[in-house]
Amino acid sequence: MSNDRFDVPVAVKFGSPVQEKVLRTAQDASDFLLNNWPGKKSPKHRAALQACHDWAAGAKPAMTARRAFLAAAREVDVEIVS
Repeated sequence: MSNDRFDVPVAVKFGSPVQEKVLRTAQDASDFLLNNWPGKKSPKHRAALQACHDWAAGAKPAMTARRAFLAAAREVDVEIVS
């Protein structure tokens, strides 16, 4: 977990009323997936959670979690601002 920050943060808009969050780390992405996820828990959602878990275990870089999060977000009503 030495490099926990995303190279490029992910700003998301979600919910009703619309909320905005900036995800700067794999931990931020994991928290969002667990606590703010507006859609169904699809295989891509589970893969994103696994990628965040792998990052926490030191098995994968944070950018792997970022890519998995973006793939899951595209499936549901999460608008990527950045």
